[in-house]
Amino acid sequence: MAPQRRALPRGPDSAGPGPGRGGRRHSSARKGRFQQDPRGRWLKAAILLLLSAAAGGGLVVWSRLRSQDGIPGGGIPAERVTEGGIPAEEVTEVLAHRSDHLQDRFVEVPCSEDYGSHRRFAGCTPRKCGRGVTDAVITREEAERIRRIAERGLSLGGSDGGASILDLHSGALSLGKHFVNLYRYFGDKIQDIFTEEDFALYRDVRQRIQQRIAQVFGISSSAMYLTKPTFFSRMNSTGAKTTHDEYWHPHVDKVTYGSFDYTSLLYLSDYSKDFGGGRFVFMDADSNKTVEPRAGRVSFFTSGSENLHRVERVQWGTRFAITISFTCDPQHSIGDPLLP
Repeated sequence: MAPQRRALPRGPDSAGPGPGRGGRRHSSARKGRFQQDPRGRWLKAAILLLLSAAAGGGLVVWSRLRSQDGIPGGGIPAERVTEGGIPAEEVTEVLAHRSDHLQDRFVEVPCSEDYGSHRRFAGCTPRKCGRGVTDAVITREEAERIRRIAERGLSLGGSDGGASILDLHSGALSLGKHFVNLYRYFGDKIQDIFTEEDFALYRDVRQRIQQRIAQVFGISSSAMYLTKPTFFSRMNSTGAKTTHDEYWHPHVDKVTYGSFDYTSLLYLSDYSKDFGGGRFVFMDADSNKTVEPRAGRVSFFTSGSENLHRVERVQWGTRFAITISFTCDPQHSIGDPLLP
């Protein structure tokens, strides 16, 4: 029996491909605002996705910027963008090289006004904003095991374009130009793909990342909640077939998903070894700050406009990551995935 496919409405990119929500999008901490494409919405049933980008997200989830100053697609004319995806005249600084082994690196930035338009939660809503990178929370061996989970799940489907997502929470899986719910379609066969140990490792990794974010930002980890979308992303150099494959557009996670307060990305492959391009880029007013993925590296940041970001297009090879998102609002919390 052929799978029942439900086409996602066309939509924009934390880090990667994914769903978009209606609302206003901040172009940056520079106070520009754009209207988000209202067509960018996730499947309304179990398939609530993301890929762009929150996040390099990664997938992440692609929140596509609309025209800015007459430039279709938002922001930067194609002729001003180099092959790696960075505007040619902009200064680029590397926040974390792949060869670095970072215990902790944190850069504080002024908080945007995004959080003021949402309910504030004492002990959780960001009062200190910024971005951090650490290689000391998840080991490379654990990252390899997590990557194998992603590879097995994505082997069941995959996008026709260059970006595929797997969401173990909702069951959303890229398949061709659409998404299917892998739990409904594959049924009991899922237990031949995943194990209880896989899901236990997934939960443990999520908890450790949550604890590190809470520690760095001086909040209680018990005041943070896992939220959607949280997903695996696989990106390669295949050309985009739908807007869901366009993970490289700049976006702000808090604008795309109002519930987001803290975004994290766990990289599962190595920049310049497993793939080229595909760096995560914070787009600041004075320069771009890039993070070069490294298996086991965790990048995390407050989700507001102070951290406008994008992912470079992958030039060769395959880039794996998982975007793990947190909210301060318990009404938007989701549980850890369970093996059916």
